[in-house]
Amino acid sequence: MVFETHTLSNGIRLIHHAVNANVAHCGIILNTGSRDEKEEEWGIAHYIEHVVFKGTTKRKAYHILSRMEDVGGELNAYTTKEETCIYATFLDKDYKRALELISDITFNSVFPEKELEKEKEVILDEINSYKDSPSELIFDDFEELIFKDDPIGRNILGTPKHVKKFKRDDILNFIKNNYHTDQMVISSVGNIKFSKLVKMVEKYFGHIPENIRTTKRKKPNSYEARTQTMIKKTYQRHCVMGNIAYDLNDEKRIPLSLLTNILGGPGMNSRLNLTLRERHGLAYNIEANYTPYADTGVFSIYFGTDKGNLDKCLSLINKEMNLLCTHKLGSGQLKRAKNQMIGQIAISSENNENLMLSIGKSFLLYNRIDSLEELYQKVESITADELLEVANEILNKDLLTTLMYK
Repeated sequence: MVFETHTLSNGIRLIHHAVNANVAHCGIILNTGSRDEKEEEWGIAHYIEHVVFKGTTKRKAYHILSRMEDVGGELNAYTTKEETCIYATFLDKDYKRALELISDITFNSVFPEKELEKEKEVILDEINSYKDSPSELIFDDFEELIFKDDPIGRNILGTPKHVKKFKRDDILNFIKNNYHTDQMVISSVGNIKFSKLVKMVEKYFGHIPENIRTTKRKKPNSYEARTQTMIKKTYQRHCVMGNIAYDLNDEKRIPLSLLTNILGGPGMNSRLNLTLRERHGLAYNIEANYTPYADTGVFSIYFGTDKGNLDKCLSLINKEMNLLCTHKLGSGQLKRAKNQMIGQIAISSENNENLMLSIGKSFLLYNRIDSLEELYQKVESITADELLEVANEILNKDLLTTLMYK
């Protein structure tokens, strides 16, 4: 894969990968999210993601929504704990339209009071909808538990109490304090000459005033393992267990990613899926996840099961984790695990929207992109001893926090 890059005078960076396809993808990724909120701002990063679509200095909300839809394209956005992204999918002939629109809503939104109040009701409904999904809600409650009293532990949506209080000035202050041009990347995957793309990006983003980040995020508080049970009116018992893990710059993040894949990745042959679902028929959903952040990370295992099977599931999961902590993988097991992960990476890269988002995030965080061959080499270089070491650091039962919905 070939990646071309360019940096504007205000610090905004551009990365592009050319593909021979009629459909193109581009977006702007900002290195700011819900963990950058003050306590009284809880939920405002996500709120801004909604209200940037509600009007700019030159467009009403309807015209923003119709701008890409009128040519068959799509406009979307998302917020995580550490990033905000606005992106579009469109025919390659509409690059100019997409870039101009993304620039307009990112930097020229006016946040009309009437629309702000209306969107609060939408977000309150989103919060209530989330509460109706215990299999999703429990992950937020789990991170609040392991990052106790820390901004990174708070859920992204905020609370009704906080959302109802937001004013236009609160939005403008958050943007001023957190939307830094040296922490923005425009990412593109499509059929366009790079020189032409650079001219467009310079036209629509080059005039933005330079705003350089001068502060660092506060590192999360020290971690303590906890066990907590919450009473919920659900048919199933839901459980998340896990530990803090390696950050985005730790070399052990790749061995942990492989270990997570072996234990409970998306493959139907993961150890936990084979044990709980295939052999014992105890759970429909069982998965392991690893999310690295700038200065910490989260490893977790989630499952839902009938109330009578909870203890049996916990026993089987602990057994599988203990095996990974005490038994090195054999050469055949290790080779199969590596081949599986390499195949998953390759297949994921075939989705150009996923590719646009992943290279944008990588360029934002590391100012470089690893080629697929370099990623494969990193996976291939993992040893059984490294996996055993990582397992003992992350899967140690004395270090695990457990949250149950009963």
